[in-house]
Amino acid sequence: MNRKVALHNLGCKVNAYELEAMSQILQNGGLEIVPFDKNADIYIVNTCTVTNIADRKSRQMIRKAKKMNPQAVVIATGCYVQASADSLSEDVAVDIIIGNNKKQELLSIIEEYFAKNEKQQVVTDINITNDYENLNIKNSGEHTRAYVKVQDGCNQFCAYCIIPYVRGRVRSRKLADVLIEVNNLAKAGYAEIVLTGIHLSSYGVERGDGGELVELIQAVHQVEQIKRIRLGSLEPRIITQGFVSAIVKLEKVCPHFHLSLQSGCDETLKRMNRRYTVQEFAEKCALLRKYYKNVSLTTDIIVGFPGESEQEFAMTKEFVRHINFYETHIFKYSPRKNTVAATMPKQIQEAVKTTRSKEMSAIEAQNKQHFMANILGQECEVLFEERVMIEGQPYFVGHTKEYLKVAFASRDNLVGKIVTVEARDIIDKDYILGEMPCI
Repeated sequence: MNRKVALHNLGCKVNAYELEAMSQILQNGGLEIVPFDKNADIYIVNTCTVTNIADRKSRQMIRKAKKMNPQAVVIATGCYVQASADSLSEDVAVDIIIGNNKKQELLSIIEEYFAKNEKQQVVTDINITNDYENLNIKNSGEHTRAYVKVQDGCNQFCAYCIIPYVRGRVRSRKLADVLIEVNNLAKAGYAEIVLTGIHLSSYGVERGDGGELVELIQAVHQVEQIKRIRLGSLEPRIITQGFVSAIVKLEKVCPHFHLSLQSGCDETLKRMNRRYTVQEFAEKCALLRKYYKNVSLTTDIIVGFPGESEQEFAMTKEFVRHINFYETHIFKYSPRKNTVAATMPKQIQEAVKTTRSKEMSAIEAQNKQHFMANILGQECEVLFEERVMIEGQPYFVGHTKEYLKVAFASRDNLVGKIVTVEARDIIDKDYILGEMPCI
């Protein structure tokens, strides 16, 4: 097929990984990949449905694609497709609809469309499959870091979340397949691997009695060319004495852990169907800080969940201050059809959600500056990724193991190199200024 294809991603890192895998499937099939804002014969929109805003953006991008070239074939795939296949089947802007767990068949679906010249819809009931769709990549859009998807699906059914309904039950990738991909990425020059999934903490639970994620991390750690291993979002309950004591022995594992909190109030957590208390969460953070000197803790917070009173929100604010996260990702609660929370009483007005989001953002900014200030004067190992302009000056920018951004001035090209620098100052709010250590 001598055709041009443009791809656009919405949503999480798993979605981004899957889009890269689809792009490589198409290139292997002889298609030319072009930027999404260029004229193409085929447009692919990998959709998201985690919030109402994600739904709207997904629809907008689909219609934008058709508007850019009315003669082009527009393909919608991903989570919004899985949730809204019926409505999309009636949308004249969409020519092909592909649900989750069917992306590997992308090339054959396109070929069938051109053979029959009629609308294609390939969406199955994701909730009854036990098959893991083994997508893989050989290179990444990033220069030094590559995401590797190892798990799909979720069994948690949090009251607010649509993801179990559009991603299905927990399905884990075979360790051998993960290692093949990691070795290929290592040979391609990637120094850092990020293990990711829809519910990473559940890796392997459908196959064994626990410990599978640790075994996966240990296996990836043995790949010599890989210098860093970073973990995607984790459930707090996986942070046990056994888990932490095992991974702290693996020097490649970055001391950067994203633990999903969602609320700092026990009553709100109960309504959310989150299976821990704030005390238990705090104990997990303390355990990580016991083993790691400068551990970076990041989290998610949902503001305006149904029934969240001013007192409950105040408890969340205080807890976020107390834990002193490096970064806090803040989301306004968005009702999702077919979830428990969507029918709960005491839905919060949008204006209140906006106010609370701003208040939480102010706390997040304070925590971040505090964490960065504590790093000053220390030596940091930085994996440099790109060259950018900051405050009018050129710097090479990369991340420490703790995921702090570091800017360093150098005449030499540092992209892909790991360099030890001293953290001297904070510039442009988000960057640590690095200089050569004093000897």
